[in-house]
Amino acid sequence: MTHEIGFVVVIMRSDTNIGVRGRTSFLLIVCKRSGKYRPKKNDLVRTCTDSRKCGCSFKLRAKPVLGGEGWMVKLICGIHNHEMAKSFVGPPYVGRLTKDEKIVVANMTKSMVKPRNILLTLMEHNANSYTTFKQIYNARHAYRSSIRRSNTKMQQLMILLDRDQYIHWHRMKDENVARDLFWSHLDVVKLTNSCNLVFFIDSTYKTNRYKLFLLDVIGVTPIRMTFSAAFAYLEGERLNNVVWALQRFWGLFMKVDALPGIIVTDRDLSLMNVVKIIFPDATNLLCRFHIDKNVKAKCKTLVAQKNAWDYVMEAWGSLVDCPCESSFDDYLKNFEMA
Repeated sequence: MTHEIGFVVVIMRSDTNIGVRGRTSFLLIVCKRSGKYRPKKNDLVRTCTDSRKCGCSFKLRAKPVLGGEGWMVKLICGIHNHEMAKSFVGPPYVGRLTKDEKIVVANMTKSMVKPRNILLTLMEHNANSYTTFKQIYNARHAYRSSIRRSNTKMQQLMILLDRDQYIHWHRMKDENVARDLFWSHLDVVKLTNSCNLVFFIDSTYKTNRYKLFLLDVIGVTPIRMTFSAAFAYLEGERLNNVVWALQRFWGLFMKVDALPGIIVTDRDLSLMNVVKIIFPDATNLLCRFHIDKNVKAKCKTLVAQKNAWDYVMEAWGSLVDCPCESSFDDYLKNFEMA
């Protein structure tokens, strides 16, 4: 009912009569915005610049009726020092999830459902729900923490890799810190040995929470479909780390005469040098996507007019898609004239 009026009440203090002298059953109910913000003890400088707490003095006291059923409520202070809320979207107390809703969030999280779809499902079941994305993310985090229990995230990852039949190797920096991690699924290893002609190796920098170097290997099937052959989290992009990762990738192949024939990379010199060391018989090609990206970045500064830019890009596309070696020189001259 207080939601309809425009404020939220909470139980500030309570007690239960357990037959001990001086203990009586009562509830002390106050406005959610009562009291003042109390910073954490280790915060030397206040990080919170605003607070919902405004010292509201609204207060009720309730106690059971003697010899009967129900509660007797006494109004101690009925004055609010703030305006009534027009909407309850945002305050965490109003938008908290019920026990059944937490089960729904856990089941949908287990099924890899996105948070926005989880929120839509909850709102379909309860049109008056004030739940926000913040509560959904908190519930998802609590569910994942309950699965992990006392394990660290790295320990949990190792458990999941073993459970789901992943082949993995790792190196330790010290007793408690993992340095490098390489993994590939058992079924993917079979596919890697069957489709071993062309592989793309790319590196991604600092896009994960731990700022680790991610090396991913993509294979190509005879029908031009791709598959993820292997992944590696590395401590850095140094030669030692990349050599270790590609040595683990080399170990996935069952036969020495069935190693990759073509490896496509970007112009990462450290990666290209390691490819020559680990796979000396493979042809190392540069990725066309990265070449196009670099050409556009360089030409954009030299060509100002749009018509000229379109003509240059058309000449470049014709050069790249040259149908045969004999006509390559002609297309190259056209691109140089452009």
